[in-house]
Amino acid sequence: MAVSGRKVLDFCASVSKGSAEDFDHSCEPCLAVGQHIEAHGFCVDCQEYLCKNCFSYHQRIKATKHHTLLDIDSMDKHTLHRTDSTVCTEKCHTHKNESIKFFCTNHEFLGCCDCITLNHRTCKLDYIPDKCAGIEDSDDYRETMRQLDQKLKDIDAILKKAIQQDKEVDSSYDLVIKEVIKLRKEINDRLDQLQKQIQTEADKKKLIDKQTVKKLIETCTAAYSDIKKFKTTLQDSKTSQQNGQLYILIKQAKSKLTLDDLKNTQESLDRTSIQYTFERNKELETLLSKQDIFGKLNLSSTLVKKEQPILSPTPAALRKKKVFDKLTHIGDINVKTWSDEKDCIITGCAVLSSNKVMLADNSNYKLKLVDTQSKAVLQMKTLDSEPYDIAVLPQDQIAVTMPNKKEILIMATTGKLSISQNIPLKKKYRGITYHQGQLYVVCCGPKSVHIVDIQGNVNNIITLNEEVFDNPDYILLSQDARYIYISDFSKNSVVSVTLLGDVSAVYKHNGLSGPEGMMMLDDGSLLVSCFNNTTHRISGDLKQGQTVLDGLQKPWSICYNHHQQEVYISGVCDQLKIVKLIALCE
Repeated sequence: MAVSGRKVLDFCASVSKGSAEDFDHSCEPCLAVGQHIEAHGFCVDCQEYLCKNCFSYHQRIKATKHHTLLDIDSMDKHTLHRTDSTVCTEKCHTHKNESIKFFCTNHEFLGCCDCITLNHRTCKLDYIPDKCAGIEDSDDYRETMRQLDQKLKDIDAILKKAIQQDKEVDSSYDLVIKEVIKLRKEINDRLDQLQKQIQTEADKKKLIDKQTVKKLIETCTAAYSDIKKFKTTLQDSKTSQQNGQLYILIKQAKSKLTLDDLKNTQESLDRTSIQYTFERNKELETLLSKQDIFGKLNLSSTLVKKEQPILSPTPAALRKKKVFDKLTHIGDINVKTWSDEKDCIITGCAVLSSNKVMLADNSNYKLKLVDTQSKAVLQMKTLDSEPYDIAVLPQDQIAVTMPNKKEILIMATTGKLSISQNIPLKKKYRGITYHQGQLYVVCCGPKSVHIVDIQGNVNNIITLNEEVFDNPDYILLSQDARYIYISDFSKNSVVSVTLLGDVSAVYKHNGLSGPEGMMMLDDGSLLVSCFNNTTHRISGDLKQGQTVLDGLQKPWSICYNHHQQEVYISGVCDQLKIVKLIALCE
């Protein structure tokens, strides 16, 4: 019920005349209108205390004159055992001796008579004994119980998630320590290998120098003995006055003294190294001086993406995270030109800018620059051999592998396509990618990955396992550059190896047949074009994957435009396929 400001003031006045300490029970009908009057009777049917006037009035009116009424002497004895559903027993937190009997709808506040009088006299009030009748069957009760049940479910879901995350913290920690120990072992093994190489080289040099010095000592010893003996013969001839023989010996001695044996021996000795020094690699020293060269601990609130429990809607829960889960073919670009003598075979492609793509047309010996907005070939560059794969370099340059010429072309793409550098090689290179000033290229024979700088120096060779690889083709680096992904056409697999050549994972699938070109999406997963007319998506750890696009004509090369969120696929056809990545919410 609503109690007006005037009624509250009246009620306040009545409180000043008496309180719950002055008498045991108040007349409930009078209390409802703000009058605090001592009860002198009780109605069993209405379950209410009544003052003298209300008690008398209760006996006279037609609706209540048949009710069972108890006078002041018998009502306490009777009501001692009754259960009054409207009686408020909750004590006020502020006024400890008063019961909560009012609810302020303006401020959603529960309070006693004193609270209402002091702070809420002008508010809209509900008198609880009046409002609580039948509340056990009300919609408010049912809705409150439903919300409490939902809250319990939410808490239970969060609790389960917390328990799961507690387990994930342990497993994540164990994984980190395992990876740290593994990396330390890989570094130790590699350093042992490099140390052994230097020691072997030093041992070899020492053996050669020792043999040379030994030979020189033997030569000098023999010459010394021979000359000393000759000198003794001269002295004997002089003593015996054999002047003829002495003349001959003197001439022979002069002849011996003119020989260059000693000079040659001295020169050989001078050429022999006797000082070995070890020059430290300055780059390695610089790397070791860096704080995070060994690695760093990455912290994330999400350890592994799992199915999350459904909680009741909150504003935070309504903010969705976008993920790419769907590929849609939205169009084609004809890349065959009037000067092409053969059908196109696009073995390499790379995105140069937001709307330009470079293609390697293997069959027509050409590089083609395509505008994806105008859907036209802007420029062509005819080469003297078949281009294979393309890597994008800084300053608008590209690197192109030329397997049959055993070379890599460095080309400028601004203005007219032109060759700025030719890097001759000793092997046939196919797939290529670029990272931090170095080119990573796949060599088929012997099966390996060569790390080459822009000047053509082979800085490192990563040998590939002959049992795992048969026809290594295209190459990618993981997002942290710790692993190398390599597609193998003959083995129908995609393999990740460490920078030391150790195999870390192998992915095979019934739908992965003849994998060729690869590209990486923003979440670290791979898209692989397969020669069986499909495109396959594989997780970055190579543990799961599926066919996401079918019906293409022998796709070979693939690249990704991050700005447009488009994938470009081509192969043994004259069309460059444009595939849109559709963002879904999880």
